[in-house]
Amino acid sequence: MLALGPLAFAAPWILGALAALPVIWWLLRVTPPSPRVVRFPAIALLRDLIAREETPARTPWWLLLLRLLLAALVILALAQPLLNPNAALPGSGPLLIAVDNGWGAGRDWPGRRSLMLDLVDQAAREGREVVILPTAPAPNGDRPQTSGVMRAVDARRTVQSMEPVPWPTDRAAAREALTGLSLRGSVHAVWLSDGLGDAAARGLAEALQALGSLTLVIDGAGRQPKLVLPPATEGGDLVARVVRAEPGPVEAVILRVTAGDGRLLTRETGSFAAGSRTLDVRLPMPTELRNEAAAVRIESETTAGATVLLDERWRRRPVGLVSGRPAQESQPLLSDLHYLDRALSPTSEVRRGTVQQLLERETAVLILSDVGALSGPEATAIQRWVEQGGVLVRFAGPRLAQNADALIPVRLRAGDRQLGGALSWQEPASLAPFAETSPFAGLPVPPDVAVTRQVLAEPAIDLAEKTWATLADGTPLVTGAKRGEGFVVLVHTTASPDWSNLALSGLFVNMLRRLTAMSEGVAGPARGQTLSPLDVLDGLGRLVPAPPTAFPVPGDRFRADAIGPRHPPGFYGTADARQALNLTAGLTEVRPLPAMPPGVALAGYAARGETDLKPWLLGAAMVLAILDFLIALVLRGLVLPGRTRMARRAAAAAAGVGLLLAVAATPAAAQTDEARIIAVTGETHLAYVITGDREQDAMSRAGLDGLTQMLSRRTSIEAQGAVGVDPEVDELGFYPVLYWPMTAAQVPLSPAGQERINAFLRNGGTILFDTRDSQLGGFAGNGPGTQMLRRVTAGLDVPPLATVPPDHVLTKAFYLLQEFPGRYAGGDVWVEARETAANDGVSPVIVGGADWAAAWAIDGNGRPMAAVMPGGERQREMAYRFGVNLLMYVLTGNYKADQVHIPAILERLGQ
Repeated sequence: MLALGPLAFAAPWILGALAALPVIWWLLRVTPPSPRVVRFPAIALLRDLIAREETPARTPWWLLLLRLLLAALVILALAQPLLNPNAALPGSGPLLIAVDNGWGAGRDWPGRRSLMLDLVDQAAREGREVVILPTAPAPNGDRPQTSGVMRAVDARRTVQSMEPVPWPTDRAAAREALTGLSLRGSVHAVWLSDGLGDAAARGLAEALQALGSLTLVIDGAGRQPKLVLPPATEGGDLVARVVRAEPGPVEAVILRVTAGDGRLLTRETGSFAAGSRTLDVRLPMPTELRNEAAAVRIESETTAGATVLLDERWRRRPVGLVSGRPAQESQPLLSDLHYLDRALSPTSEVRRGTVQQLLERETAVLILSDVGALSGPEATAIQRWVEQGGVLVRFAGPRLAQNADALIPVRLRAGDRQLGGALSWQEPASLAPFAETSPFAGLPVPPDVAVTRQVLAEPAIDLAEKTWATLADGTPLVTGAKRGEGFVVLVHTTASPDWSNLALSGLFVNMLRRLTAMSEGVAGPARGQTLSPLDVLDGLGRLVPAPPTAFPVPGDRFRADAIGPRHPPGFYGTADARQALNLTAGLTEVRPLPAMPPGVALAGYAARGETDLKPWLLGAAMVLAILDFLIALVLRGLVLPGRTRMARRAAAAAAGVGLLLAVAATPAAAQTDEARIIAVTGETHLAYVITGDREQDAMSRAGLDGLTQMLSRRTSIEAQGAVGVDPEVDELGFYPVLYWPMTAAQVPLSPAGQERINAFLRNGGTILFDTRDSQLGGFAGNGPGTQMLRRVTAGLDVPPLATVPPDHVLTKAFYLLQEFPGRYAGGDVWVEARETAANDGVSPVIVGGADWAAAWAIDGNGRPMAAVMPGGERQREMAYRFGVNLLMYVLTGNYKADQVHIPAILERLGQ
């Protein structure tokens, strides 16, 4: 390498070609340029006999200088010039690159690969061989081993083919791979570490240092990869724990919960406290969305340790129902199983049958309603199932009161207690608030829930610990106890309205959901059953099809300690019954690297100061070559306009190209805008405001497209689809209504945008503002959408608003409605408080938070794109009806509010 201050040449011998530049000058000088081509048309023969300009005999000096500069640039580029070159590698022997390619390396693998390629290139310039040592087991199950001594060109191909793996490193095996390695000269080793420590880290450093010298490349403090542990269930929410390697300052972490198809379900932010290594992040979601959750990931962390896959243990659980009543007594509205089924069906898979039939299948919760003494085989099977993690819930009744067995959490008195009635001095008892230690803590207690009969527990020392819910007089209503890995729970009243009206309240549904959430999901695979790999995580935390090197896992070994090359983390089982094998189910903490031996040099993954000038010089040479080609055409008379046919054709071609470029630069936009104006004015189009959030904009378009199809089917409105508009630049007067959802990506309007919106509202336009946070209190609350709405509407001419009154035209424009749900239900809709004669009484602003576009949205096959809750498809239908009413209201005004139309409307209702 030849160094000239900050500039160096890796192949300086090529610079000797610069000595040939005088020879090139002489050759170019004595070689005349190509003769100019002059075509003689028949008519202008005499005129063109004498050429106005003669072709020079020698190449012009400036063209010679240009070509010499081109040749010099090519020679300099081939000499591989380097700006601020790195210092020469220590030692005289091969370069040994040890790289941690386990799960922690996926965090910044492109940076690690780039650094390895730079090291290989530097070794090639210095004429040194390369040895590569990955520290993680290979995908085929082989222990870490060295690549052997390679040429730099072969090492470069090896580095380019390397990828991180989703299992831990084995540094002890990597150290053994160095044993007996015979290398000539003093070896320089570079260890690209993932920053995580283990018991074998220092030993590997000592083994590498013993070969010569060692440089340890490590990220700065706080940049080590993090772990997210499998979330726990607390009430109706998931709580995920994030772990970092060492205590540090306050640090924000974002968790993303995604569905199986990649859709984002929720995104929550948490912050490590100063000096803390763990962080718990609560992930609140409606049950319907939680059942779709497939993965929890740390945003911007591309590792298998930052990803947790979710299976049935975190989703919809199978619940078995058994009733002690004869089948002929199970009448609709009187059956105890009817109320249990209605309460559990929206969130659980409900099954009915006998105890034996239900336990033969995978069951998470078993509910026995008024089942008295169980047979010996039934009691034994249930006891074993509970100890393995099942949740047994029993409801009282006449049979249980007289025939209690041992599968209850507390001892019961014989008979039952009656509250209220002709022969009782006591009134029906209400429920007391739930204690903080109860699984039902936080659930509101309706004041109208009353219990008329119950079974009583015998007093005991541990009765208070086993009591989860009590009546107002302190007697237990729900008791529970842990048995092995599961729970036994007793509700001291019936599951039907016979003994209480609890089954008729919403509290009944919420209590059952809490009890179901306590289960671990379906039981593990039966002993001897084998689970085949379906989709597995790669080293970058992505879910990919299982490779041929992944093997099935025996059911009795389906644990986190089985993770490795043969059993990478991922989904196993069948498509209908997948089970997740997560790396962090067994790897629950990470530590930083320990102190290294003296003499180990430290470096970071920051960009190196060396800059390769070869691409820049070759690029400049290419530009000069193109320029030389154009000049040659000019000298031959092929591109300048002239009187010859060839010149005229060349000039016409150049003019055509220029015209095309000019048309592409400006008129195309004008033509596009003109075509768009003609399209939107010729037909009715629904418009939505482009927010900058791609997912929400796509949902808005799909929602309005779905509403357009519904309008065409049910009304005479012939709408032609959805159009996205930007209030800052687009003309809004072509559209009757704008749908404007609130997102975090929006920015306040500029003064020009505010003027456009105000003009749109004053000239008869209507805007439907959707805060999309009805579940958080809607427009009257303080959700993120409402806060954004206040910022967006600042400076707009918004009239005073009030909730839609019962007799408003919006409730009867096409359908008779009293509520206006979307994806969410329960929020209010706000319109102009006082109708005016302007715009035929149509409110210019309508505000709600039901996320209507998501409820209307359909995909290319006509299927709904988002779940609606809690009403399901019935709620979606009501959302479509609100959309129809909205368009009829905007397009036809308040004609149905006129008194003259009331007799006709009443007559139609009578028909």
